[in-house]
Amino acid sequence: SQTTSATPTGRAEPTPEQRQRLIEAINQVFALFRLNYHNQFFAAYPAEDDLNHVRRLWLDALADYPIDVIFRGARTAIERNDYLPTLNRMLEACRQSLTDIGLSAPRDAYLEACAAPSPKADYAWSHPAVYLAGRDSDWFYLANNTERVTWPVFRDHYENYLMRASRGETLTIPERKALPQQKTT
Repeated sequence: SQTTSATPTGRAEPTPEQRQRLIEAINQVFALFRLNYHNQFFAAYPAEDDLNHVRRLWLDALADYPIDVIFRGARTAIERNDYLPTLNRMLEACRQSLTDIGLSAPRDAYLEACAAPSPKADYAWSHPAVYLAGRDSDWFYLANNTERVTWPVFRDHYENYLMRASRGETLTIPERKALPQQKTT
């Protein structure tokens, strides 16, 4: 409940700049669909109002994914489907493009980072990008602020590591340095 939980209900909204980039990405995805599924596209969306409603729905559903992942998901959907993809198939394609490189969806990574016990470096992370994004977001900050505040910070760091991993960069968790043995005199 609101009185017993530090995390408010609902999802944090993206910044206006992030939302504008996401809107442009969704418009580009639908332009790709129009080119690849011409007749199906115009049969599914005969009126501009219908298309605008669908784009708003997709915008909300895909808001947690980085733009690069959305484009890869669209490409995957186009390559694997003979028919115009539904929102469900697009979500599956985005998830698949993440799992192809061994990564979690941003929301799942955030939840993993927030729930991981200390010491963080010893935890069995699903991918080093989750640890690195949590570290860069500051573990104390994640643990002591609301989701509305911490989610955008974590998401930005995680998207940075997603892009690096998707370009083939190998991400690693730094090794913990042991304290030297104290010698008594």
